[in-house]
Amino acid sequence: MKIMAIGGHAGDMDLTAGAALAQAKLDGHEVVLFHLTPGEKGHPTLSPQDYAQQKISEAKAFASKIGGRARFLDYGDGELPVNEEVKWQVADAIREEKADIVITHWKNSIHKDHANTYLIVEDAVFYAELPAFKREHPAHWVRQVYYADNWEDPFDYNPDVYVGIRDEAFELWLDAASEYAYARGETGFQYLEYYKALFPVRGLPHGFPRAEAFARPAWSHQIRMKSLTERS
Repeated sequence: MKIMAIGGHAGDMDLTAGAALAQAKLDGHEVVLFHLTPGEKGHPTLSPQDYAQQKISEAKAFASKIGGRARFLDYGDGELPVNEEVKWQVADAIREEKADIVITHWKNSIHKDHANTYLIVEDAVFYAELPAFKREHPAHWVRQVYYADNWEDPFDYNPDVYVGIRDEAFELWLDAASEYAYARGETGFQYLEYYKALFPVRGLPHGFPRAEAFARPAWSHQIRMKSLTERS
């Protein structure tokens, strides 16, 4: 089974869903992290051009450490459009990768790139599934879409899936996430500390020492899982 995590910026899915992705890879599944922008405008001293190259290198290092792959689109931080061109770029990537599971942003965010990514992915999944749309790659049906637990996407976010994270997956994620300078706090906010603290908060109420949370449509019932592939 293949999981494709689609984020507005390099690092978004790595921090919010990265441990579940690492665990899926340990369990023998394929993992692709698809970054629509590098997220290059948030460094206090580096130019956007220099920071873009750094973020791309960090994203590749993260993916390599967990045993996955990184892909990128060529849009700028804060400039991600919502149009047919970018939707088809994402749909074509979903078809090419034959993604069984897609993880992306929740729709209500303080960051426009996150909210736009939600809209892009929503239509891209639809486009990817319809055989009537003739493209380079044949139509492909995505089994499940999940929305990651991002502190910047909190409004009306109600997770209903709790993935218990094993120790080896947590340590693998922690090592990989530490590749990102911004995760280590070098741009201001202590991202890594926040997400490390979130693991027991999400896990303990559901019988796990640590977990990552995900949302699905509102009608879904609350479940706890040992992997994203368990009951997709």
